[in-house]
Amino acid sequence: MSTAIYSHADCSLHEMGDWHPETPARLQAIEDQLILARLSGLIERRGGDPAAEAAILRNHSQGAIDLVPSGSEHYPLDGDTLLCKDSYRAALRAAGLALAATDDVMAGRVDNAFCAIRPPGHHARPGEPMGFCLFNNVAIAARHALEVHGLERVAIVDFDVHHGNGTDESFRDDPRVLMASFFQHPFYPYTEPSPVTATSVNIPVPAYSGGDVVRQLVQDHWLPALHAHRPQMIFISAGFDAHKEDDLGGMALVEADYAWITHRLVEVARQHAHGRIVSCLEGGYNLSALGRSVAVHIKALAELD
Repeated sequence: MSTAIYSHADCSLHEMGDWHPETPARLQAIEDQLILARLSGLIERRGGDPAAEAAILRNHSQGAIDLVPSGSEHYPLDGDTLLCKDSYRAALRAAGLALAATDDVMAGRVDNAFCAIRPPGHHARPGEPMGFCLFNNVAIAARHALEVHGLERVAIVDFDVHHGNGTDESFRDDPRVLMASFFQHPFYPYTEPSPVTATSVNIPVPAYSGGDVVRQLVQDHWLPALHAHRPQMIFISAGFDAHKEDDLGGMALVEADYAWITHRLVEVARQHAHGRIVSCLEGGYNLSALGRSVAVHIKALAELD
């Protein structure tokens, strides 16, 4: 598979304080592990322009957008989410990289992509930022695929430890979009589990759940739903905070579990979507575990393992 990594220095400009776990050091940890895994020279690097406001507006209200540029140094949007003077620039670049990856995958310039971007996005609701997230990068990219490229069906798969409530809210009533996820429950953002439907397969799991539990739910729930939906493109909200070393979560996944999940998604994409996948970084706050997990995720996307 032809895989590209999308990144830009602007994504390191968003900074919420030395105490905050969602830090620019996360991107450097990924780069360090790509070098250690000898992937840095094997995977193509690509960039992208900042997202235009019109692209953000496909998923977010004008009011949600207006909240972000208003911030000054460490201006709090909520107890977890702060702005600095460069947050808007970083958020537009993050969304723009997801859009660039979508365009390149759709054009066949690459088969799939990993976007090493921040701030993350899957908690950002259509009407407000929240939970470390400013704009919902995956939702914006999925809407771009549907409304600009004319796809009829896409899937969003979220393996972050936290429920992607913003993504869920964005597409809850859209039959074109299947959302499949697992998430630790009860846990932030404290949403109540919703019934499984043909386009909503969000499975709560208890704390301390490990790879055996997750692999079984992927087999029993995700894969049948994905094959039934036949997505023409798969987007991944790639959070790595379900890793057993991540103190912001309470699950027990390891790198091999992320590789296994990624391989299953590559198989689905090959069968239904001409291999098209765009994966975007979400959570993951233990720097070593994050870097190692992203490395195996990229290896699996590129089928190098």
